[in-house]
Amino acid sequence: MFSFPRTSYKFSLMLSVFFIQSSVSVWAAETPSSAKTQTLPAININADDIADEPSEITPGSTTLKADQLKSVVNNSPDTGALLEHQMGVSLYKSGRIASLPVLNGMADDRVATVIDGMRITGDCPNHMNPALSYLNPHDVSVINIMAGIAPVSLGGDSTAGTINIERKSPVFAKKKNKIISTGQVSGFFHSNGKGLGASGDVTVANDHLSIRYNGGWSQSRNYHAGAGGGKVKSTQYKMFNHDVTLAYKKDNHLLSLNIGQTDTPYEGFPNAYMDMTKNQSVFINGKYKGDFDWGTLEARGYWQRVTHAMNMLGDKGGHSPTTGMPMNNIGRLAGYDIKGTIYLNNKNTLRIGNEFAYYTLNDWWPALQGSMMMGPNTYHNINRGHRNRLGTYAELETQWDHDIITLLGVRNDVVMMNTGQVSGYKGLAGMNATEVAAMDRFNSANRGKTDVNFDVTALLRWKADPNFTWETGYARKTRSPNLYERYSWGTTPMAMRMVGWFGDGNAYRGDINLKPEIANTISTSFNFHDTKQEVWELKIQPYYTYIHHYINVNYLGSASGRAGTTISNLQFANHNAQLYGVNSAGSYNVWNSKKFGKGVLQSNLNWVRGTDLTNHTNLYHMMPVNGTLSLNQYIGNWSGRIEGEFVNAKGLTDPLRREPKTPGYILLNMGASYTWNMFRLDMSIENVMNKKYYLPMGGLTIGDLIADNRVRALPGIGRSFNVALTASF
Repeated sequence: MFSFPRTSYKFSLMLSVFFIQSSVSVWAAETPSSAKTQTLPAININADDIADEPSEITPGSTTLKADQLKSVVNNSPDTGALLEHQMGVSLYKSGRIASLPVLNGMADDRVATVIDGMRITGDCPNHMNPALSYLNPHDVSVINIMAGIAPVSLGGDSTAGTINIERKSPVFAKKKNKIISTGQVSGFFHSNGKGLGASGDVTVANDHLSIRYNGGWSQSRNYHAGAGGGKVKSTQYKMFNHDVTLAYKKDNHLLSLNIGQTDTPYEGFPNAYMDMTKNQSVFINGKYKGDFDWGTLEARGYWQRVTHAMNMLGDKGGHSPTTGMPMNNIGRLAGYDIKGTIYLNNKNTLRIGNEFAYYTLNDWWPALQGSMMMGPNTYHNINRGHRNRLGTYAELETQWDHDIITLLGVRNDVVMMNTGQVSGYKGLAGMNATEVAAMDRFNSANRGKTDVNFDVTALLRWKADPNFTWETGYARKTRSPNLYERYSWGTTPMAMRMVGWFGDGNAYRGDINLKPEIANTISTSFNFHDTKQEVWELKIQPYYTYIHHYINVNYLGSASGRAGTTISNLQFANHNAQLYGVNSAGSYNVWNSKKFGKGVLQSNLNWVRGTDLTNHTNLYHMMPVNGTLSLNQYIGNWSGRIEGEFVNAKGLTDPLRREPKTPGYILLNMGASYTWNMFRLDMSIENVMNKKYYLPMGGLTIGDLIADNRVRALPGIGRSFNVALTASF
């Protein structure tokens, strides 16, 4: 039986009741005289409107619209690639379609990744199925990246910030009694890895009803590293996805229902002991949005079921009924989100919201036929675990005058976690004394935990003059541990090595008594630009974050691995930590003429430093100084780019996790696009010089270790000739 402390449960119910009562009171109250004359425009549902959201202030935030993403969308199956080269963003690159975004040095569950209002959780003990792996890049309409500070209305239970992604919006006919059809089809080929992919969508609609289908497929063999680096094992993949959107619009009201499925038959992970041998996700996402005299009401309900399996693909020895190591899990997510935006008067906008997410997980490892070690019983890693979150917030945005805007917000998240009793492969008779003691200790412990978390955000935007805008803010953000951080109980080397999403080959154990992380962030953004913001722009964003109870690791000892390697045995633990750095981005129109078109020079530079203040060591996976410099030309139907990517040597590493140091590198990339009538052709050469380099955030090549008894930092992809063709109709 699962149980939660009654006081906390009652407290969460009181918060919900208070929210509902407050909402009804505000909506029913007489509208202030200054607001009575407001006339809200009719809803015009299209991608550009969605791209204008959110309107909240966020220092250093970045909004990317569909038009800015076309060349990447048409050439990559990895939605994470759309985030590259942005302020404060880096990526853990493990699986080819499963990049984990990092914001200002913090990754994974510390980032609130939201797709169409759904906050999706990785169900795998290696986090092989993150939120972005369920989204076809072709279906992305807008991405809003909020690194460091995010308004309370755009995410709780996170410390790094928010990545908010919206799918393409429903399209409706503009005239009555008219039926329209529109869509596009795209295909790509990558020479390195022989990658292939195709995607497309089609919409049929009248002025009230819209039906849209979107689908995609992609696959690739292992890629080759640059300059004789050889084939990088366990980098192959295959993926399919489909979704259908049904939408109905009447006056200022919109109803939509999105149903979809993602199927990944296999995906190799070069920096993990395991590979993904099956991942199927089915989801339903319904939304209502309406404009009223008093403001806007949005309501959403969603459900997702994930069936996930891991084992070893051929590069790691393969699997059969008597070989390999089967690991299965099933995750379910269901929830709702209600948000009201109330225009109190011409200066003040109030946002209030309530959301609930119910998440369950079963993670079990079936017995391997004939194995003395992995059998004869099933190993239960997470048994009937769940992590439920009830969130309530209020946020006031004030336009003091034409130049000054403030945003104040408070939020409460009640996170309720529990799990059932666990068991090992051999049962009590065959288990060693240490494992028996660990299992008994876990099963007899009070596993039910309820965290009552509070967030605060205060932001200011000041347009000092036509050439300078200043944004600054403070945020207190809280994140509770995930199920694996709290409830992974195994003590044997094999069981501990199966848990961990860090690509380091080490072994991890959870701690039931972990406390939530509390991050205090100060961030400011200086935006210099020309008067019309058409010729040049420079953004500089320094930040500092202090995290109390940061979930890092304690060292338990070491064990010997293959080829003489040493593996650290680690347990998740609360420490104190700090992160600080500077992000910057700039652009300059070098030329603009009828003869040569428009030439734009773009650049970005990011630097972050993270320190564990308890161990006095560097935090794991801190990206070294990095940046890009590109020259882009646009003339008629043609556009081209030449780009340099710069990454400094990585010398500051985490000794507890035996993190590898990597040399610095410079990559040269080139690309061009041409549009003719309904067709668009994209061509590019990535890593033109076929440079051999190692990914600073890639961890170790466990695939090489298992297959060839050698270990190295994960090499990046070598030269690749890419081409994509898109037809729109």
